[in-house]
Amino acid sequence: MSDRQPLSPEDKLTEAKRQLSLPRIVVICGSTRFMTEMAEAELRETVAGRIVVKPGCDMKSPHALWSDPVESEALKARLDDLHRAKIRLADEVLVVGDYIGDSTRAEITYARSLSKPVRFTHPEVDPAA
Repeated sequence: MSDRQPLSPEDKLTEAKRQLSLPRIVVICGSTRFMTEMAEAELRETVAGRIVVKPGCDMKSPHALWSDPVESEALKARLDDLHRAKIRLADEVLVVGDYIGDSTRAEITYARSLSKPVRFTHPEVDPAA
């Protein structure tokens, strides 16, 4: 009989990433007004040897996929859930931009509740600073 506790889902994910020899995974967070800066951060993180995940669309820019207001609200909720999943997948969070809105603040709080390290391109906007 083993005295070992079963692994938590987070520990299982960490162990699987270790066994696969995956590089560090960074999730980019921030206001979609910083999509250009996010692309630059993605480039820099990738060149540094990290896997990068980031927001995949900017709902503030017009697009047929979110032109219907009712469908747009449902899509926003699904995208928020998807981004929280990206945070769970990641080893660390990089917050891009010199502004922190409510959504980004919630993502930072969520990441920290999971004990994920959080870096900032503009450390002065860290809500914990």
